[in-house]
Amino acid sequence: MKIKKAIITAAGERQRALPLQTLMDRDGEEKSVLGILIEQALLANVEEICVVVWPGDEARYAQAAGRHAGHVRFAPQPRPLGYGNAVWCAREFAGDEPFLHLVGDHLWVSSTAETCARRVAQIAEREECAVSAVQLTRESFLPSYGAVGGRRVPARQGLYRVETVLEKPTPTEAEQRLNVPGLRAGYYLCFFGIHVLTPTVMGLLGEQMSSAPDSRPSLSAALAELARREQYLAVEEPDRRYDIGARYGLLMAQMALALSGRDRAEVLAQLVELLATRDTAAGAGSGL
Repeated sequence: MKIKKAIITAAGERQRALPLQTLMDRDGEEKSVLGILIEQALLANVEEICVVVWPGDEARYAQAAGRHAGHVRFAPQPRPLGYGNAVWCAREFAGDEPFLHLVGDHLWVSSTAETCARRVAQIAEREECAVSAVQLTRESFLPSYGAVGGRRVPARQGLYRVETVLEKPTPTEAEQRLNVPGLRAGYYLCFFGIHVLTPTVMGLLGEQMSSAPDSRPSLSAALAELARREQYLAVEEPDRRYDIGARYGLLMAQMALALSGRDRAEVLAQLVELLATRDTAAGAGSGL
């Protein structure tokens, strides 16, 4: 199994401008969020990338792709029918091949030179099945994520065989259906925003669309059914994800990139200077 294609979803009405934002990457170069995501996909050895966009955004996204535009195709999402439908809109691009999938409103910062996307792709190729990155997450954050339940793969650190998938479960639902032996109480395996998916997933989304054309197909429901039909694994990611659509999310992603990159010392020095200046000003204002 070889992963040659990647799909990035970026058509959400409230998220569509996020991949166009500009940041300083770890290498000190100014790039769009989309450009960073494309590079992470290319570092996973994919050859073609499809970005699912709001109709009419193609030109802006092509410009944001910069020097990588030659690797990118665009698929519009004609109607705002949600995340699962956005993935399904790239079905012609995916064809009958497995694909790497990244969400367009997150950034991932690895503690090593190897990207999270590359690690997931390598596991999928080795195990010849769908693989989702997950992260140990406190139950208070469950309303923000899809989550999985299952069993540890023997003798494989951080690798799980998925048995159940729920979208944004309540803590009660998670306790009843998503317990994984060996995890700390009150913690669950939540999606990280990076997947390698097999053609079966597109077929399952298509079945949902056929049965209810105007509905919002659920990727989580498709993944739950996938777990019943095929081997489906989850790999626990130690690195950090940053939701750039959250409050201060873009700022936190920028700080994470800066502090893990070549300009770390310079950024730290500026932060110390900023904090010292603020403390001095606060002390002067209080008369101390």
